[in-house]
Amino acid sequence: MLGSLRLATGVAVVTTFLVGVQAIPKVTRTGRYLYQEDGTRFYIKGIAYQPQGEVIDSPDNDFGEPSTYIDPLAIPAGCTRDVELFKQAKINAVRVYSVDSSANHDACMKTFSDNGIYIIIDLALPLNGSIDRTVPSWSTNLLNQYLRTIDAFSKYDNVLAYNVGNEVVRDKSTQVAPYLKAAARDLKAYLRSKNSNALVGYASINGDSTWRNALADYLTCGSEDIAIDIYGLNDYSWCGDSDFNSAYAATTRSFANYNVVAYLGEFGCNTKPPRLFTEVSAIFSGQMSDIWSGGIAFSYFPARSRAGQFAMVEISADGKTATTNADWDKLVAQYGSVTPPNVPLKAAASESTYLNCNQPTSAFLASIVTPPTPNEKACECLDDALSCHFTPYKPDTYKVAGELINSGCSLLGSAGGSCDEIGGDGQKGVYGRLSGCDPLIKASYVMSQYFEATNKNPTTCAFGGNGTINADSSAAASAAASSCIPSPSAVFVPTLDSTSAGGSTSGSNSGSGSNGGSNANGGKNGAFGGIDALAGVGGMAVVGLLSAIWTLA
Repeated sequence: MLGSLRLATGVAVVTTFLVGVQAIPKVTRTGRYLYQEDGTRFYIKGIAYQPQGEVIDSPDNDFGEPSTYIDPLAIPAGCTRDVELFKQAKINAVRVYSVDSSANHDACMKTFSDNGIYIIIDLALPLNGSIDRTVPSWSTNLLNQYLRTIDAFSKYDNVLAYNVGNEVVRDKSTQVAPYLKAAARDLKAYLRSKNSNALVGYASINGDSTWRNALADYLTCGSEDIAIDIYGLNDYSWCGDSDFNSAYAATTRSFANYNVVAYLGEFGCNTKPPRLFTEVSAIFSGQMSDIWSGGIAFSYFPARSRAGQFAMVEISADGKTATTNADWDKLVAQYGSVTPPNVPLKAAASESTYLNCNQPTSAFLASIVTPPTPNEKACECLDDALSCHFTPYKPDTYKVAGELINSGCSLLGSAGGSCDEIGGDGQKGVYGRLSGCDPLIKASYVMSQYFEATNKNPTTCAFGGNGTINADSSAAASAAASSCIPSPSAVFVPTLDSTSAGGSTSGSNSGSGSNGGSNANGGKNGAFGGIDALAGVGGMAVVGLLSAIWTLA
């Protein structure tokens, strides 16, 4: 039966979150399971909660990844509208794919906390705010963006986990995995320094088992300090009225000895509408509960992808009404009918053990050597010393920087120079001295090297009007890099100081309207959901040397 929920006129919205008041039981991880404070096992009975952003159709965007987003946790009226439906479905967690760290989330977070709903937050943003699977880096702009989001949500008691990426690794891009492991390492160190018990995770596409299983093991190998805490598998194997043996048995066997929390990061195949969601009975049964801790049904809001249309509600133009469909009714019925087995804390498996990390294979190319912790102060030191600064006159700064780096490296190569110091190779485990710096600083470094290679001819710092000569510079770019970044492989606890304060670095939009929206993280432009299954995007982690496209004036 179709239904709708409408906001009452004059609903009062709470705008101050009561810090320190525990409105919701704390959930923590012990070994491979989640537990509430009373020792009962916690299962994620969740839903994907993100309006879809603008999707630009192009040959380079075959997965329908968005270029804009709207933060649903910054729309109090929407959260008030939707929480009543979530209560109806007995939902206890929502997964949000992009948030704006500069927005106010107090009202939504309190609404969900008061109703027993935990939040899983993907840290990446569309466009420039995620680890790019084609030219990956773990750099200061991304680290600062992720830390700002953690700081913005640190006062709330219902944050369950932060994801460092969503479907970033695919079959032809396994060499990006070291960048994800480095991100998890640094974010875990930061959370510990803040006395936070929030988990750090990753959500994976359900790809071929030859690399899917290797990735899952890679992200949890080594030690507690460098392993993720929670792994989400976006799995759409169960279509229509399937069964455990056909859809989940093989995958469940593959994760039988997994050492951290595993859950279905997304589920809800749409090839046979309306979706029956009969997989819920299997996910929360004894057949799967030894391995899996629940899952996230995809998607509450309408979402379009190459795999088709997903939606459980339609939101009215004024944003006040959520009209449910048959998919929603089926999910409500299924979620309401399951009672997963309880595994008391004292009877559970012991604390996680961490295996040694495996060397790369032909199917999984990731090196066990991960990128260093991005060093903001060291990179700023270098930027101050460079002879030719990137000063773009176009508003799309990061796009211009990327194009300029490519053309600048080509010019530099023809002049006998190299861009090795700004790149990295996740397969070989080799990372340049500037690999952790912001792309804008990398652009200045490349420009400075070319400027110096041409005996500082003033015209060679122009780069089509995007370069400015630094009259105060005295050291060569390579010497300045060695001086400012003497330990390029250093790993340390990151901090977020005043020099990196600010809003989103992604260049995407966030807002409080009811249209547009966001989708998920990682990938070329920030991937949305696991709904496109097994395709992949190739590309190495080194900066490409493309033909020059800038006119030097």
